[in-house]
Amino acid sequence: MAEKVRIDRWLWAARFVKTRSLAAEAINGGRVHVNGVRAKPSKEVAAGDTVEVTLGQAQWTVTVLGVSERRGPASQAQLLYEESADSRERRARDAAQRRMAAPPGAGLGARPTKRDRRRIEALRDRDGRDDA
Repeated sequence: MAEKVRIDRWLWAARFVKTRSLAAEAINGGRVHVNGVRAKPSKEVAAGDTVEVTLGQAQWTVTVLGVSERRGPASQAQLLYEESADSRERRARDAAQRRMAAPPGAGLGARPTKRDRRRIEALRDRDGRDDA
């Protein structure tokens, strides 16, 4: 294991992202901070650094425990970092809120029947003639 490694390589090795190009894209998009400072893909991280990662709706705050140049199995990747208790609680709370929220379009009601559709079209036709 190396003492320092680029943040894009570390995110890939720690299995936060599938590819290094996705890691670089997240870093360039401002979704990765190292020790509270926005990072660049070439920023090197070492054991003891704090990394904040936002991917999609999930936010992680982790402490780097180790670095690796290579991507290994998930069990080995989990040894590279330790997630803070606050981060774990926040992610669990956010996941629970997403599960409890109604899916998009749930408040629209049932799909209109053929009869309803004809009434809607009749109203549109009537409204269109009044304007002309």
